[in-house]
Amino acid sequence: MLICRVVGDVVSTQKNPHLTPYKLLIVQPVELDGKTAVGTSMLALDKVDAGENDLVLVNKEGGSARILLENEEIPVQAVIVAVIDGIDVEVEK
Repeated sequence: MLICRVVGDVVSTQKNPHLTPYKLLIVQPVELDGKTAVGTSMLALDKVDAGENDLVLVNKEGGSARILLENEEIPVQAVIVAVIDGIDVEVEK
């Protein structure tokens, strides 16, 4: 699982039929502060109606993603599974 920020969306006139019910969003992995970008952006299917600039939880593993979507035929690796309202982290001193 990755914590990511939604940074954009993809509009497509043609889609694989298995992808039709879902939005395709561009997500950027971030640190626990929710702001510092790490790694590269990726495409993720939206299962929870996330929107631009939302902090989200992304399951990035193809087999698990297909199980979550209950479709073994869907060509997907990453699925947005939650919108994060907040993160509380205890900082050690």
